[in-house]
Amino acid sequence: MKPGLPMEIIQEFDTWRRVRDADGSEGWINQSLLSGRRTAIVAPWQRGKDARVNLLDDPAKDAGVIAILEPGVMGTIKSCDGQWCEMTFDGHTGWLAQSLVWGAYPGEKVKN
Repeated sequence: MKPGLPMEIIQEFDTWRRVRDADGSEGWINQSLLSGRRTAIVAPWQRGKDARVNLLDDPAKDAGVIAILEPGVMGTIKSCDGQWCEMTFDGHTGWLAQSLVWGAYPGEKVKN
């Protein structure tokens, strides 16, 4: 697995965590190997469909576009308010609709 890849913890046993990745693969990993840093993947379900996702300068549908992202790109979550996530991708920070992010549950609030 790639370092920093977002994982969903689906079960715990002692110091072990059963995790699932964006592709649905599952396995066990020792908790010491998990960083706690929140990362996310942009719309992995759209990979290979020539889709693009706009990284916006404000949390609004009509906001300006900072960058155009390909599905499957990984970034770091700064915060999510339940509808929008502020994220950083390769030095560019902006906003994505939370529904386009794998790594934050729908409606989840995240503060880093």
